[in-house]
Amino acid sequence: MADSANAGGSTSEDELVRVARIGKPHGIKGDVTVQVFTDMPEERFVPGAVLSVREGSPGTHSTVTVSRARWNKHILVLGFEEFSDRNAAELHRNAQLFAAPATVTEDDGWYEDDLLDFTVRHPDAGEEPLGRVTGLITGDAQDLLEIALTSGETALIPFVEEIVPEIDEESRIVYVTPPDGLLELFQETDEDEPEATR
Repeated sequence: MADSANAGGSTSEDELVRVARIGKPHGIKGDVTVQVFTDMPEERFVPGAVLSVREGSPGTHSTVTVSRARWNKHILVLGFEEFSDRNAAELHRNAQLFAAPATVTEDDGWYEDDLLDFTVRHPDAGEEPLGRVTGLITGDAQDLLEIALTSGETALIPFVEEIVPEIDEESRIVYVTPPDGLLELFQETDEDEPEATR
């Protein structure tokens, strides 16, 4: 899920890449939770980083500057220089954050939007699908691929080469080779939902 490589030169507004979506306010000092869409959060969300804001409510800032960043379990919490209270944070809820493409050497990164609704198969299971991709969750330690199984359950599996060895972009298929019991181990339950911020 690495950011797209930048060939150099200036970056126009249309060339920016989505790096996060603002979620719920966290606390009373204007901090917010964010859904991360980059596998380089430690580089993207350093204090002083300026991010473009899109799809915000009327009155939201066009850009925000990161003032602080910390992880609350697997959820990233950001503070911005432009606002410092819960009301302003709520105003920016669901706004999308964009930044210039990073210059990277890898070309095998993936965004969540690239994989949504891809069919998930085991290479040794013939044409019988395991399910479909419904999300890609970026964590501090590793990313998780969210799969809606054909059984109706939702499973989370580590998005690593040993378990996700191949992605056929043309056929829209993700091949997975999870160890026995892994899908059941990573099935979501109500206990996995983060507690609501009060």
